[in-house]
Amino acid sequence: MLLPELREYMNRSFQIKTSARNQFVDITGRVRDVIAESGVVEGLCCVYVPHTTAAVTINENADPTVPADILKRLEILSPLAGDYRHSEGNSDAHIKAVLVGSSVNISVTGGQADLGTWQGVFFCEFDGPRKRTVSVKIISCC
Repeated sequence: MLLPELREYMNRSFQIKTSARNQFVDITGRVRDVIAESGVVEGLCCVYVPHTTAAVTINENADPTVPADILKRLEILSPLAGDYRHSEGNSDAHIKAVLVGSSVNISVTGGQADLGTWQGVFFCEFDGPRKRTVSVKIISCC
Protein backbone atom coordinates (compact mmCIF):
# COMPACT_ATOMS: atom_id res chain seq x y z
CA MET A 1 0.00 0.00 0.00
CA LEU A 2 1.41 3.37 -0.97
CA LEU A 3 1.08 6.29 1.41
CA PRO A 4 0.15 9.70 0.04
CA GLU A 5 3.00 12.18 -0.28
CA LEU A 6 3.08 14.64 2.59
CA ARG A 7 4.25 18.18 2.08
CA GLU A 8 4.26 21.34 4.15
CA TYR A 9 1.63 23.68 2.88
CA MET A 10 1.52 26.53 5.35
CA ASN A 11 3.21 27.68 8.53
CA ARG A 12 1.66 30.56 10.46
CA SER A 13 2.08 31.95 13.92
CA PHE A 14 -0.01 34.31 15.99
CA GLN A 15 0.32 36.09 19.31
CA ILE A 16 -1.63 35.50 22.50
CA LYS A 17 -1.68 38.00 25.35
CA THR A 18 -2.62 36.30 28.58
CA SER A 19 -4.05 38.07 31.61
CA ALA A 20 -3.41 35.67 34.49
CA ARG A 21 -0.62 33.50 35.86
CA ASN A 22 -2.56 30.30 35.08
CA GLN A 23 -5.09 30.49 32.27
CA PHE A 24 -6.65 28.54 29.41
CA VAL A 25 -7.25 30.61 26.27
CA ASP A 26 -9.57 29.19 23.60
CA ILE A 27 -7.68 29.37 20.28
CA THR A 28 -9.98 27.06 18.32
CA GLY A 29 -11.26 29.80 16.02
CA ARG A 30 -7.78 31.02 15.20
CA VAL A 31 -6.61 27.48 14.39
CA ARG A 32 -9.67 26.96 12.18
CA ASP A 33 -8.89 30.25 10.40
CA VAL A 34 -5.36 29.05 9.54
CA ILE A 35 -6.74 25.75 8.23
CA ALA A 36 -9.27 27.60 6.06
CA GLU A 37 -6.59 30.01 4.79
CA SER A 38 -4.38 27.07 3.81
CA GLY A 39 -6.95 25.58 1.45
CA VAL A 40 -5.88 22.08 2.54
CA VAL A 41 -8.71 19.57 2.16
CA GLU A 42 -7.05 16.49 3.66
CA GLY A 43 -4.03 16.66 5.93
CA LEU A 44 -2.69 17.41 9.35
CA CYS A 45 -2.62 20.52 11.51
CA CYS A 46 0.13 20.75 14.13
CA VAL A 47 -0.30 23.40 16.82
CA TYR A 48 2.93 24.08 18.71
CA VAL A 49 3.81 26.39 21.61
CA PRO A 50 7.53 27.36 21.68
CA HIS A 51 7.61 28.18 25.39
CA THR A 52 8.83 26.18 28.40
CA THR A 53 6.18 27.54 30.77
CA ALA A 54 3.15 27.26 28.49
CA ALA A 55 1.39 24.44 26.67
CA VAL A 56 -1.43 23.54 24.31
CA THR A 57 -4.18 20.97 24.67
CA ILE A 58 -7.46 19.75 23.22
CA ASN A 59 -10.30 19.36 25.67
CA GLU A 60 -13.94 20.14 26.32
CA ASN A 61 -14.96 23.56 25.08
CA ALA A 62 -18.65 23.55 26.01
CA ASP A 63 -18.44 23.91 29.79
CA PRO A 64 -16.02 26.53 31.17
CA THR A 65 -15.77 24.64 34.45
CA VAL A 66 -13.70 21.93 32.71
CA PRO A 67 -10.64 24.16 32.07
CA ALA A 68 -11.09 25.61 35.57
CA ASP A 69 -11.06 22.09 37.05
CA ILE A 70 -7.93 21.18 35.05
CA LEU A 71 -6.12 24.31 36.26
CA LYS A 72 -7.16 23.57 39.85
CA ARG A 73 -5.83 20.00 39.67
CA LEU A 74 -2.57 21.13 38.04
CA GLU A 75 -2.10 23.62 40.89
CA ILE A 76 -2.51 20.75 43.39
CA LEU A 77 0.00 18.61 41.46
CA SER A 78 2.52 21.46 41.09
CA PRO A 79 1.84 24.36 43.47
CA LEU A 80 3.48 27.76 43.05
CA ALA A 81 5.17 27.47 46.43
CA GLY A 82 7.03 24.18 46.48
CA ASP A 83 10.37 22.67 47.35
CA TYR A 84 11.96 23.57 44.01
CA ARG A 85 15.64 24.04 43.15
CA HIS A 86 15.08 26.27 40.09
CA SER A 87 15.71 29.84 41.24
CA GLU A 88 13.44 31.84 38.91
CA GLY A 89 10.25 31.21 40.89
CA ASN A 90 8.42 29.48 38.05
CA SER A 91 9.28 25.80 38.56
CA ASP A 92 5.60 25.01 38.91
CA ALA A 93 5.01 26.44 35.43
CA HIS A 94 7.73 24.27 33.88
CA ILE A 95 6.24 21.16 35.49
CA LYS A 96 2.68 22.02 34.36
CA ALA A 97 3.93 22.60 30.81
CA VAL A 98 5.60 19.18 30.78
CA LEU A 99 2.40 17.52 32.05
CA VAL A 100 0.19 19.14 29.40
CA GLY A 101 2.61 19.19 26.45
CA SER A 102 3.86 21.63 23.84
CA SER A 103 1.94 20.43 20.77
CA VAL A 104 -1.23 18.81 19.49
CA ASN A 105 -2.06 17.34 16.09
CA ILE A 106 -5.48 17.65 14.49
CA SER A 107 -6.62 15.81 11.37
CA VAL A 108 -7.91 18.02 8.60
CA THR A 109 -10.86 16.38 6.84
CA GLY A 110 -12.93 18.07 4.19
CA GLY A 111 -11.06 21.32 4.81
CA GLN A 112 -12.09 21.39 8.48
CA ALA A 113 -10.42 20.65 11.81
CA ASP A 114 -11.56 17.15 12.70
CA LEU A 115 -12.46 17.98 16.31
CA GLY A 116 -15.14 16.23 18.32
CA THR A 117 -18.45 17.94 19.03
CA TRP A 118 -17.35 19.31 22.40
CA GLN A 119 -13.63 19.73 21.73
CA GLY A 120 -11.67 22.95 21.53
CA VAL A 121 -7.99 23.89 21.29
CA PHE A 122 -6.60 25.73 24.30
CA PHE A 123 -3.42 27.69 24.83
CA CYS A 124 -2.37 27.00 28.44
CA GLU A 125 -0.57 29.77 30.32
CA PHE A 126 1.32 28.79 33.48
CA ASP A 127 3.65 31.78 34.00
CA GLY A 128 1.66 34.83 32.99
CA PRO A 129 0.52 37.27 32.24
CA ARG A 130 2.68 37.38 29.13
CA LYS A 131 2.70 37.83 25.38
CA ARG A 132 3.07 34.38 23.79
CA THR A 133 3.39 32.82 20.34
CA VAL A 134 1.44 29.92 18.88
CA SER A 135 2.73 28.20 15.73
CA VAL A 136 0.35 26.37 13.39
CA LYS A 137 1.67 24.17 10.60
CA ILE A 138 -0.65 22.65 8.02
CA ILE A 139 0.57 19.62 6.08
CA SER A 140 -1.32 18.42 3.04
CA CYS A 141 -1.51 14.75 2.16
CA CYS A 142 -3.06 15.14 -1.27
